[in-house]
Amino acid sequence: MSDVRRAPGDPGRVTVQEAAVRTGHGTNGNAADSRTDAVLLDVREPHEWQAGHVPWAVHLPLSALTAGAGLPAEARARSLVVICRSGNRSREAAELLATRGADVVDVIGGMRDWAGAGLPVVDARGGNGIVA
Repeated sequence: MSDVRRAPGDPGRVTVQEAAVRTGHGTNGNAADSRTDAVLLDVREPHEWQAGHVPWAVHLPLSALTAGAGLPAEARARSLVVICRSGNRSREAAELLATRGADVVDVIGGMRDWAGAGLPVVDARGGNGIVA
């Protein structure tokens, strides 16, 4: 795993392959059938989410998170794997969430690398999505 020893409150970083395994997308491609502990938290803006996101991910834009929004119910008290388009916003979100006491890592390369690895991306209607 990419996780290295880190100070308490310092989020780790994982590859898209590690993120897929942690969130259940790496087992059979269907996170809904998996009982993993980690939730994939997408911190991109709504138009990006609608164009293409990981099935069964939870959406909370970084702008809302930095404004003080709490985690959606399905992400509370769970390990978090945070993703954005390229990895910059997810790193910021992971750092913020770590200061709030969350067990969190961010995804290196974000949705660009996720899609590039052939992992699932759907649009707002459940069809094939794109990374916007």
